[in-house]
Amino acid sequence: MFTRVAIALTAILVLFLALPVVGLLLRVSPGEVVARLSDADVREALLLSLRTTAVSCALVVLLGTPAAYVLATRGFAGKAAVESLLELPMVLPPTVAGFALLCAFGRMGLAGHALTAFGVQLPFTTAAVVGAQTFMASPYFVSPARAGFESVDRRLLEAAGTLRAGEAFRFTRILVPLSLPSLLAGLALAAARALGEFGATIMFAGNLGGVTRTMPLAVYVALQSDVDTALVLSVLLLAASVALLAGLRLLRHRRTGLTPFDARTPRPA
Repeated sequence: MFTRVAIALTAILVLFLALPVVGLLLRVSPGEVVARLSDADVREALLLSLRTTAVSCALVVLLGTPAAYVLATRGFAGKAAVESLLELPMVLPPTVAGFALLCAFGRMGLAGHALTAFGVQLPFTTAAVVGAQTFMASPYFVSPARAGFESVDRRLLEAAGTLRAGEAFRFTRILVPLSLPSLLAGLALAAARALGEFGATIMFAGNLGGVTRTMPLAVYVALQSDVDTALVLSVLLLAASVALLAGLRLLRHRRTGLTPFDARTPRPA
């Protein structure tokens, strides 16, 4: 009886999640999506989103990998506070995050005041888009990366240490390769979060065509006057999300030794 109820509730949830996706796909044909790629507004928003997402992901990896390594391998005073701060963007409302970024890096903000003295203006620029995406996406990389580093058998690192391998060697030649699936999974999650970022972007970077209007913002604008363009942009974002999800599943099944279509539960070694 319990199993039947669980299956029924699962079916309801799957149906609830599937209906919006199907409804979106039925409103526009693949041919129309391809044809609308020649539209200047669509192409502009798409290219801006891809560029800013690539830069923000590079920053997330550059800054997040050392952070994940330190959290996974070191104990220090205030570690719990650092962990909470790094995870905060996952639970912080995006609009609040954007306003907080504005308070920090705006003209009269904590850091913005000093930046203004050097002639640097972050808000309402493409750099602000990258900043908002990096802020919101970083926890989605750091958490899986840390879990990957923690899962590596410490005996391997200790054995390398007895052979006089330095910490940098152990990190680049042992820890990173063995943690690579987790690092790539975190990167995919961070990329998906950055690509779909809306609230923090519109608060911190504004909605300027060709400068800060990424695809999520372009969908919002198009809904006011051009539903067809909004549909095309939404389908493109959906396709990107599905591609990232498929990549995550491939990584997961590569680790378990199953194919992506194998429904069996992997047996413990």
